[in-house]
Amino acid sequence: MLAVTGAPDGTGSVRGRRVVITGLGVVASCGNGAQAFWEGLFTEPAPGRQRPVTGLDVSAIFGPRELRRADRFVQMAASAADQAVADAGGADAMRGSPERAGAYVGTGVGGLDTICEQDRVLIDKGANRVSPFLVPMIMCNRAAADISMRYDLRGPCETTVTACAAGTQSIANAARLVAMGRCDVMIAGASEAPLSDLGVAGFANMTALTSSGISRPFDADRDGFVIGEGAGVVVLEEHDRARARGAHIYAEIAGAASTADAHHITAPAPDGAGAARCMELALADAGLAPGDVAHINTHGTSTPPGDAAEAEAIRKVFGPAGPPVTSIKGVLGHTLAAAGAIEAVAVALTIEHRTLPPTAGTKRLDPSFELDVVTGGPRPWEPGPVVSNSFGFGGHNGSLVIVPA
Repeated sequence: MLAVTGAPDGTGSVRGRRVVITGLGVVASCGNGAQAFWEGLFTEPAPGRQRPVTGLDVSAIFGPRELRRADRFVQMAASAADQAVADAGGADAMRGSPERAGAYVGTGVGGLDTICEQDRVLIDKGANRVSPFLVPMIMCNRAAADISMRYDLRGPCETTVTACAAGTQSIANAARLVAMGRCDVMIAGASEAPLSDLGVAGFANMTALTSSGISRPFDADRDGFVIGEGAGVVVLEEHDRARARGAHIYAEIAGAASTADAHHITAPAPDGAGAARCMELALADAGLAPGDVAHINTHGTSTPPGDAAEAEAIRKVFGPAGPPVTSIKGVLGHTLAAAGAIEAVAVALTIEHRTLPPTAGTKRLDPSFELDVVTGGPRPWEPGPVVSNSFGFGGHNGSLVIVPA
């Protein structure tokens, strides 16, 4: 059960209600929709420094006028939410008091496409031609707000903006609202559309992007990440409510934690101490020991310092003979804030299909890492507790513990 901070007696945490995942939605470069996405995780993409989403069709969600006023990150979030709600049972999933339902949707850069586009308008045509819809198009809370209005969710509607940890922390924050009894159902996840020329140039010039065009997490030859876009959304609800309505339960959010490195604005703490502490707290929240964990879905971005710090954190928590680890960023690249939410969908599907997808791109494991990285092909797997990690610029760390239902 997810622990909730702030017990009335001042002891810190209390055991809350059980929180389960009943709906999945995903927009990704390897496939839109849970089934296409799952199949795409077993492919190895052609080299390239970007992983754009193709085939995104939101015409059934937005009318022509609405569409012109919605940034791409909002469109992807809306598509993923539409999928997740339909998967959870549509109107039946959202029944009950709208005051007890909410949205928690993170992002990192918000409406960056719109900022770049309207900046060109300002320069080329003048201030009077800048769109009056600029501000509501670029604000980071726009995706959460649109989803709350679309499904009449009148409970908490919030946005986590913690760089690449935002997706994981959004799901954790939403799960706590259900666990503590504030809400019965939450739509949670994250969306990111960072592939504007400005965004890509910024990451390239800080030497974060790969020069080879290959994402190879934990590989000896890793040289930076491939930048991607996408969105992941899950429907979270209280366990007994889901059972009572006969919902399909993919998995349970058993624990979560958040820490800070307090080290550097972009570089992780090299000793992995903040990440290790985050995993330890998430396991304690779930009432589990490191030996109970059957799989780690790593942050695994393919950057030299990031992978090294995470490998060291895993060694500290799990020892040299830890559970199998994977990174789906070999396929997707790094989708920044959306990464943790998309990976939560991947973990739920991993449990559903009893199979670990391989870490694409990784051919020669860094010999300094004591990790059992799944490479070369899928691995049959007996479902058990999974730790899913996300670590963001600014030293933000987030971990989820997701267990079979």
